[in-house]
Amino acid sequence: MVSSLSSIDSGLGVSTSFSNSDYLMYENTISSAVAEFSKRANQPGQFLNWVDLPKNQLARLDEIYSMVQTMKSQTGADKFTVLGIGGSKHTVENMLGLNGLNINKDSILFYSDVDSTSFARFLYRLGNDVTSSNYMVASKSGSTFETKDGFLRIRQMLIDAYVMKGSSIEDAKVKASKHFIAVTDKNPDKSELRRISDSEGWLGKLYIHDDVGGRFSALDDHALFTLAYAGMSKEDMAEMLKSAQEISSIALSTDINKNMPYAQAAFWAAARSKGIKTSVHQYLGSMFEDTVFWHAQMQNESVKDTLKQIAKVPDAMHHSSEAHFNPANSYAFALTAPVDKGVSRENAEGYIGALSKSYSNAGSFFLESVETSKYGLTPCASGAMVQTRAFATVYQEIIEKLSAGISMPDVLDSVLQPHVEVYKKNLKPQADGKDVVVAGRIS
Repeated sequence: MVSSLSSIDSGLGVSTSFSNSDYLMYENTISSAVAEFSKRANQPGQFLNWVDLPKNQLARLDEIYSMVQTMKSQTGADKFTVLGIGGSKHTVENMLGLNGLNINKDSILFYSDVDSTSFARFLYRLGNDVTSSNYMVASKSGSTFETKDGFLRIRQMLIDAYVMKGSSIEDAKVKASKHFIAVTDKNPDKSELRRISDSEGWLGKLYIHDDVGGRFSALDDHALFTLAYAGMSKEDMAEMLKSAQEISSIALSTDINKNMPYAQAAFWAAARSKGIKTSVHQYLGSMFEDTVFWHAQMQNESVKDTLKQIAKVPDAMHHSSEAHFNPANSYAFALTAPVDKGVSRENAEGYIGALSKSYSNAGSFFLESVETSKYGLTPCASGAMVQTRAFATVYQEIIEKLSAGISMPDVLDSVLQPHVEVYKKNLKPQADGKDVVVAGRIS
């Protein structure tokens, strides 16, 4: 049962070592899986445009960094707030953490709630001064209720604040508009937010690119703009994007000894084929605090399985290990851990070794090792890790369908999320014409 292949090194700061895994059982399907993926990649309506997104984003770095400097200078605000939910939020939080930015979580803020207490807490973090922050409004359609609700409240508060400082209503509206930048569909016909941005003269053009789903958008405009705003150098961002694009090349290799994303996908598929319903992916270290939310979104929306436990350790280790290492339970395990080069190196290596041994003795296991810099991963490793996770998620579906002889759908299930409409339709006006909720309404 132990894999004959024990380790794959991407050469990009991310490597994966396997034990007790049957993932090589899918070596004979890799050519078919890669062919299936390749014919869909970057094709309209397949939601796989993130494959070459890193390469395309490299050409836009000067533009993005220029917009960051303009936004900072035109308002003098010292904070930046991301208004968005799901992929518009978790991908950005994850990329900040991985790259060792916004460690105090006080220069880049997020607001994605709809209740009064959360809004009051958010305003408290701004010192109850909405003019102290600039705002990114991130929504593909521009009509996402949660995002629109926060945006409308903040925009009115900005106008009121400038009126209180002596501006006319018209001048106050102009000053308020300088605090906003939109990340949405490029087509005004498809996005209410783009129409607002254009009519009010908001700064620049940032996009949620076509056929890039939120959870796959870790390298789209909302993330890159925020990373630049938080202080990531243009050189580091370029390295991150180049590394992610190299993973896109590696992930289309038919050599399982090189294709790390495919091997990780095959690991999870092999575990499910053995009837293991519950699996575990742990992340070691504070840089991954927000990674777990992004990964959980990827798992729930793409694999559509809530049984994978995703958590940060050591915090979660003691209260989860009782179940994980109970012989009555069957699990597949993964651990993502930093390559420690600092003052805690010996203990960190020993701790990782102890966990690896425990996991390997309890079930199938892989250790994903990631290279670090001072406060996070190297730019190279951060780009490689997020692109690996995206490919592995989609490959898992392809492998499972191929092995079961299930026909491939017109669009892969892992990139769609039709069931979210269940709650969205109940936010819209009902047949009797009565609104259930109204974005920005003051009670």
